[in-house]
Amino acid sequence: MSTKAFPPQILPPWVRSLAAGVPEAPEGADPLPPAPPGTMFVLGEEVGWAVPPRPFEILFGRDEDSVNIPLGVKDKHISRVHGRLVCHGREWTMRNEGRLPMLFPGDAMLLTGQERLVQDAYTPVYIGDLSEAVHCLEIRLVGGRRAPGDVRADDETVPPQEHPLSRVERLVLASLAQRYLRALPRAQPMAWRQVADDLRRSPLAVERNWNEGTAARIVAGVRERLSHPDYRPRVEGLLRDEALGEPLGNALNDNLIRALLQSTTLVPQDLEPLGLGEE
Repeated sequence: MSTKAFPPQILPPWVRSLAAGVPEAPEGADPLPPAPPGTMFVLGEEVGWAVPPRPFEILFGRDEDSVNIPLGVKDKHISRVHGRLVCHGREWTMRNEGRLPMLFPGDAMLLTGQERLVQDAYTPVYIGDLSEAVHCLEIRLVGGRRAPGDVRADDETVPPQEHPLSRVERLVLASLAQRYLRALPRAQPMAWRQVADDLRRSPLAVERNWNEGTAARIVAGVRERLSHPDYRPRVEGLLRDEALGEPLGNALNDNLIRALLQSTTLVPQDLEPLGLGEE
C-alpha cells in the first residue's frame, strides 16, 4: 500500500491500546486502512496518531497547544514538549527534549538530549516522577513483514530465541541469577563466594574444585561468547568497552542475566538442580 493512500491521521477514539497490535474497529465504526510498512502508531492518554514513513515529527508533552499528543497535561514534572518522534525516510527516532528521563522496557533510559532508534515492535515508554504519577506513551512501528494488526488468535506463538548453555554454565548462571529467578525486588547478581558454595553443594557439579575464580571465569566465557561479532543474536552490553563508565560493579553480569531471562534461556526451574527452588 502506498503512503498516499494512508495519510498522517489522528487515531479514532476507539483505539484505546496498541499492546496487542493495531486494533480492529468495533462494530459500526470505520476501520483504519491497511498501514504500509514503516508506519508509526503512537498513543497517549487521550490522543493518538498514525503516520506513514515520510518526513514528519510527532511532538508529545504537557502543552496541549504545542504538541500532537498531550501527555501529563496536569503534571508539572512533564515538560511542555517532552519529546519528539521523527521520521527520517524509512526510520523513526525518539528524542528526549524534557528534564525527566524516559523509561523503556528492560530498565533502559533515554536521558534529556539523547536520541534512539525506534524498533519494529511494540514499545511502552514511561515518563514521570516515580514517587507520584507515571504516564505511558505507547508506540508500535509496523515492520516490513506482516503488520502487527494482522496477527490472528490462532497463530502459533513464536518462542524467544534461547542462547545455548552447557550444563555447568547453566548451573553457575542459575546460582548467579537466583535473586532474579525468585523475582526479588531490586535483584542483583549473587557474590562469587556464594555461587562457588552453591556449586560445591550440587551433586551435578562435584567434578570441579569450585572457588570464586572458577565461577567467575565460566560466566566471563559466556559473556565473551554471546558478545562475539559472529554470534547471533549478539547480546550487547557484556563487554567492558560497551559499558557506560566506571566503576562497572555488577553491570556486565546484570546485563547478561537480563538477556538470559528475556530470552527464556534461564527460567525459575533452573534453580531446582542446585536445591535452590522457592523457599
